[in-house]
Amino acid sequence: KMKIIEEKKKEMKVKTISRSAASTQRETSGDVRIHHRNLNPAQHPMQRAREYTRAVTAAKIDRMFAKPFIGSLGNGHRDGITATAVSRVSLAPYVSGSADGEVCIWDLASRSEVGRIPGAHSRMVTGLAMDLEGRKFFSCSDDGHVKLWNLGANNTEAEADYRINGTFKSIDHHWSKSQFATASDSAVDIWDPTRTNSPLQSYNDLWGSDDTVTVIRYNPAESYLAATASADRGIGLFDTRSSTPLKKTMLSMRSNCLRWNPMEPNVFVVGNEDYNAYSFDMRRLDQPAMIHKGHVGAIMDVAWSPTGREFVTASYDKTIRIFGQRSGTARDVYHLKRMQRIWCVNYTQDNDYILSGSDDSNIRIWKAQASKSIGQSTTREETAVRYRQTLIKKYSNMPEIQRIHKSRKVPKLIKKQTALAQIQKEKVKRKESNVVKHSKPGSVQFKSERKSVVVKQVD
Repeated sequence: KMKIIEEKKKEMKVKTISRSAASTQRETSGDVRIHHRNLNPAQHPMQRAREYTRAVTAAKIDRMFAKPFIGSLGNGHRDGITATAVSRVSLAPYVSGSADGEVCIWDLASRSEVGRIPGAHSRMVTGLAMDLEGRKFFSCSDDGHVKLWNLGANNTEAEADYRINGTFKSIDHHWSKSQFATASDSAVDIWDPTRTNSPLQSYNDLWGSDDTVTVIRYNPAESYLAATASADRGIGLFDTRSSTPLKKTMLSMRSNCLRWNPMEPNVFVVGNEDYNAYSFDMRRLDQPAMIHKGHVGAIMDVAWSPTGREFVTASYDKTIRIFGQRSGTARDVYHLKRMQRIWCVNYTQDNDYILSGSDDSNIRIWKAQASKSIGQSTTREETAVRYRQTLIKKYSNMPEIQRIHKSRKVPKLIKKQTALAQIQKEKVKRKESNVVKHSKPGSVQFKSERKSVVVKQVD
């Protein structure tokens, strides 16, 4: 017995790892090979260094594939494009108007012209708006006419004509009702499409001012609330159910455009003549919630993305900039050598493309994400893109990542004007600090930039 026990002790014991065939073999030859890794951090002392190197590579790849410009729509117009509109319920229809009074209807899916209405107006088209169903649209002009058109191809006659003694400056359709509002040099009018002889309501003396209202926009959520921008440097709110306005704020310079956030209806953004865009909360108009800087020319138009997280601005400096809702600087800037001053800009409803109309009579299509590929992506490609974006976001504060990811090539003139503006800003700050330094303690205080934007409030 002792010999048998000693022989058993001398026998070698072997332990084997058993895995199923599904965990080690590929189903097809095109699948990714399965690798088993030990996730213990002690076994990977260089993991963070490798991850940082991948983040740098991801930032470089993002800039290498950044080609935002896609193309233009057809042959464009014969004059500068002054107004555009997209449908709120459909992706394909798109209408544009030019300074010679011509209106064109486009199909975005095929990037082709569906219809052209030469001589739709005798003067410049100042505004366009789609109806609720996306089958008809309204156009207003400096000739004092608002016309209702069908989106059909062979459409040369207006279905309705609305007339005032003056010139129309802006138009916007209601988000849930069959009515539209117009802004003119004489009044703000609320119209019923079935009633062409006179408006339902007319506001001739808003806040005791006779200045021209240049922009009007309905609130997406509050059906009776509308916002206006006027030539006296004011932006205001009024309730269409009452004859008296609600609030008005006077800025240092005039605002050219105004848009409500579709996802946060209490927020709106205005584009100003002082080269900045201002985000306001309608509950507090004494100062802007955010100042968006970067342009070196007046901002002519703004448009929110359908998600409400970003908006795009069109400027007189021949560039397009994309801002985050809570970001003071632009995420990206688009420009071309042949593109002239940009008057209007729109987001498509799928949040993938940006449309711009400029003074060179062309409508251009841009990608909302400059490095995003067009077309259907595989699951592996989508996973790789998300992984690279996560790495860039994780190491976004590193100097090398910032230098690669945020650097943009801009025209030489814009670069010079930006450097000059920076010198002027430093000069103003230096002067303020000297005044405070050489004054009696407590007699002079710094005033924040946001508080200096609003000149006064009118109730």
